[in-house]
Amino acid sequence: MQYLQNNIWTIVIAIMSGTMLLWSFFGNRLRGIKDVDLAEALQLINHKNALVLDVREESEYKSGHILNAKWIPLGKLSGRTGELERYREQDIVVVCRSGNRSSSACALLVKQGFAQAVNMSGGVMAWQKSNLPLEK
Repeated sequence: MQYLQNNIWTIVIAIMSGTMLLWSFFGNRLRGIKDVDLAEALQLINHKNALVLDVREESEYKSGHILNAKWIPLGKLSGRTGELERYREQDIVVVCRSGNRSSSACALLVKQGFAQAVNMSGGVMAWQKSNLPLEK
């Protein structure tokens, strides 16, 4: 008991770190978001005609984006989901720079009934790292 009292902050930090680590692995699944890697995203795009939804900011999008990607910044997505209505039952691959903002966008889309929305892990950075082309 004395050990716990003397090291309470160390224990609290260890518990918080463990919780954050577990959330990074299981958080998206708990929120109903499916993550796909680059290979899975390419399969959806090339073989299932998935829509690529880019949720980055304008400057990021203009610096290079995936061919035929639809651009709606994350901050404006909730007010512009009507533009995606025709894709409601279609696969939607959501991308951002690294995969964090696109995860939030997927959560919003899933809540609004876009069950086929998936988050591309690694985002455009993973795309570039694999030397895949970007359109300007």
